[in-house]
Amino acid sequence: MRVPSHPGRLLRLELEARKLSANRLALDIGVPSGRITEILSGKRGVSADTAIRLGLYFGNPPQFWLDLQANHDLGVALKDRGKQIAARVRPAA
Repeated sequence: MRVPSHPGRLLRLELEARKLSANRLALDIGVPSGRITEILSGKRGVSADTAIRLGLYFGNPPQFWLDLQANHDLGVALKDRGKQIAARVRPAA
């Protein structure tokens, strides 16, 4: 199973297309630069707070960024623990 991309990958593409640095984005949306670099490297997820800020900045709904994160998280969970979870769950009758 292919895990959906981390939202940091799309964020990196957006920054490159607009010729923006992570530091510039951080300053513009009012967050520490470390938050952006951690998202870009896939070490941190996009929180609701960050999704609101990114949505306002890039002109898309915050839900867009949260959906990217949720899809990635679900893909990782299914890949890493899906079989073990399925083995323990008894479906409702």
